[in-house]
Amino acid sequence: MEIILLERIEKLGAIGDIVTVKDGYARNYLLPNKKALRSNNANKAIFEANRAKIEADNAARRADAEKEAEGVNGHQIVLIRQSSNAGHLYGSVAVRDIVEALHADGHSIVSKAMVVLERPIKTLGVFDVKVALHPEVAVTIQVNVARSPEEADLQKEGVDVMAQMFEKDEAGFTEDYDPNAEPGEIAVEESVEEEAGEQA
Repeated sequence: MEIILLERIEKLGAIGDIVTVKDGYARNYLLPNKKALRSNNANKAIFEANRAKIEADNAARRADAEKEAEGVNGHQIVLIRQSSNAGHLYGSVAVRDIVEALHADGHSIVSKAMVVLERPIKTLGVFDVKVALHPEVAVTIQVNVARSPEEADLQKEGVDVMAQMFEKDEAGFTEDYDPNAEPGEIAVEESVEEEAGEQA
């Protein structure tokens, strides 16, 4: 289907471009969301008559988005989640969770449609997420997924909490070894043996 774009759409074109897209994409997304018009003589005439207003509205929205972008760009949100010992979340972090956290931090302009999350986040860590505040204004925020505020602070400083946890496990475990012990006998700390000898 041939359409006239009413706003810039990534990988398609800019305002006023006449492009051909799949019928389903036009019918289910572009036309109902008023991002495009069907390309016919009547609509071309309407578009040309309103072109200045459409471009002025777009410029005003872009200016608002650029103003908001200064506060949102690079912003880090912290989401506390439960996870397995391997760092896999019980559940996942979706667009809705990110939008709610941004709203809680005072960025109420951000809607679900603006957050570009290719797949849900299912592990602990710090993730860069794109937020398209306007078709021509995109910023990146950081989503810090941790099990506690303390872990979130460590991750913010660049510490890999999961790697550090496994290192601690390995370094902290040393087995007591008594060369004179019988096979299968549990090693006893010397201080306990000495106390037992003193009491006898």
